[in-house]
Amino acid sequence: MRVEAFMLCDAATVQGGKLNVLGAFDTIYFPTVPAVYPACSIALRIRWQRIEEGDHSLRITIVDADGKPLGPPVQGSARVRMPAGSSTAVSNLTLQMQRLPFKDYGEFSIDLAIDGRQEGSLPLIVKPVPPPSS
Repeated sequence: MRVEAFMLCDAATVQGGKLNVLGAFDTIYFPTVPAVYPACSIALRIRWQRIEEGDHSLRITIVDADGKPLGPPVQGSARVRMPAGSSTAVSNLTLQMQRLPFKDYGEFSIDLAIDGRQEGSLPLIVKPVPPPSS
């Protein structure tokens, strides 16, 4: 198994076997905190080998710099079936997130676990809006 894409973005969809991603980012700006980010998505593309055919558990957790979760983890699963004549299969997955709460500025991490093992981590930085340049 190999994670081919794991990103935070403005929007993500899966259509016709394609993963569509719009506006990948890692930094959010707020004038003040606490604040709520209205909507974003996580896009995920995983390539599986023939030996990995079957069901797999997925978990995504967002934590602060001290490891405290922003909320409960999102749990799901992927059922991997090999297409006829192929030695690999792909899972394209999206997670739509609404109203992400941030109590403070700082660095956060979006962590991906597959079958209980961490397979990816994305930084998410929350900063104050910079002053206008003169």
